Amino acid sequence: MPHASLSKPAPPAASVSVARPGPAGFPAGFPAGEQRLEDLLATPSPALVSDIARLDGDLVVLGAGGKMGPSLCRLARRALDAAGRGDVAVHAVSRWSDRAAADALAAEGVRPVAFDLLDGDPARLPDAGNAVFMVGAKFGSAGNPAHAWAVNAALPDRIARRYRDARISAFSTGNVYPLVDTAAAGSAETDPVGPVGEYAMSCLGRERVFGYHAAEHGTRVALLRLNYAIDLRYGVLADIASAVHAGRPVDLTTGHVNVVWQGYANEVALRALPHADPEVFTVNLTGPETASVRRLAHLFAEEFGRNGAGAGAGAGAGVDTDAGAGADAGSHAERALEKASLTTGQESGTALLSDASRCHDLFGYPPVPLRTLVGWQAEWIRRGLPLSGRPTKFDVRDGRF
Repeated sequence: MPHASLSKPAPPAASVSVARPGPAGFPAGFPAGEQRLEDLLATPSPALVSDIARLDGDLVVLGAGGKMGPSLCRLARRALDAAGRGDVAVHAVSRWSDRAAADALAAEGVRPVAFDLLDGDPARLPDAGNAVFMVGAKFGSAGNPAHAWAVNAALPDRIARRYRDARISAFSTGNVYPLVDTAAAGSAETDPVGPVGEYAMSCLGRERVFGYHAAEHGTRVALLRLNYAIDLRYGVLADIASAVHAGRPVDLTTGHVNVVWQGYANEVALRALPHADPEVFTVNLTGPETASVRRLAHLFAEEFGRNGAGAGAGAGAGVDTDAGAGADAGSHAERALEKASLTTGQESGTALLSDASRCHDLFGYPPVPLRTLVGWQAEWIRRGLPLSGRPTKFDVRDGRF
């Protein structure tokens, strides 16, 4: 499937400003604050409610204390309740050093389980017919590759043995692919892998270990190759918007990127459970757009008034602006902004990009399109709302994280 780009105006049929069909019933509008963001991330679509109603057995979420875990657990609990499946428990497994986070999940009907997945006895983990594996080690992997391999490749063996008879939906990463030409389609699931660096290689190891158990023991596995979830508190858009807002130049060497709304990523992880199979089900999980980092920087500059246009028109404004005289004016503004050190460097011509056509065919398009996410991200930063302070390092090209 061709990817629409924010690098230049696109024809209406492919424009990222056009919201493609997605799961119905998703709340619209800017989530003004962390509680509203959490509610938005945890609002199930009718399609998820329908799929999750057919789950056989409880659900265990492994690595539930990470960036995406709490929202996925809430999403699962709310979807199960909406489906009338209060009999299905959602177990949230993590070390839970942040007890407040565990207590918040417990208040919503999720069952926190304090457990060290690397050192604990897997027999102590709760029984479940369905497992979502969210554990991963990325940052610091260049300095401590042994730890990355222990978490990303050795731990899956322990989990696959414990949940041999369950359906397992395991997060992987688009980093298992090589960098590709930005003028071509992104990597598809059938394309050769080519991990760069210890982190990416250890993540491919995770896939191979789950694949081994699928082949040898008939374990039902789904692998989700995720490229950059957007939560507003962190993500590629937060990285770029924060740099623009602070007056730091944005490096263009990695000039294109895929991103996706985190609520959609969590929903796909849950809806993939019925697809888990001994013939491992693998799907690229990202948005339909290939986003130009240069264009994103200019859009955020416009939102923040760095082009002399004022403070911006607010979240989501300008979603439907496209070609004609506006394009010429936009090009002129972009050249002026570049002179003001908005960006630095030049696009290399390759990037880590994935073709998620299979995902969109099966699960629909993300309900929040890229241009809306840009507006939301700008408004989030304009209001001084919380950021995680953990950059994605999406621009790393040598695999050293």
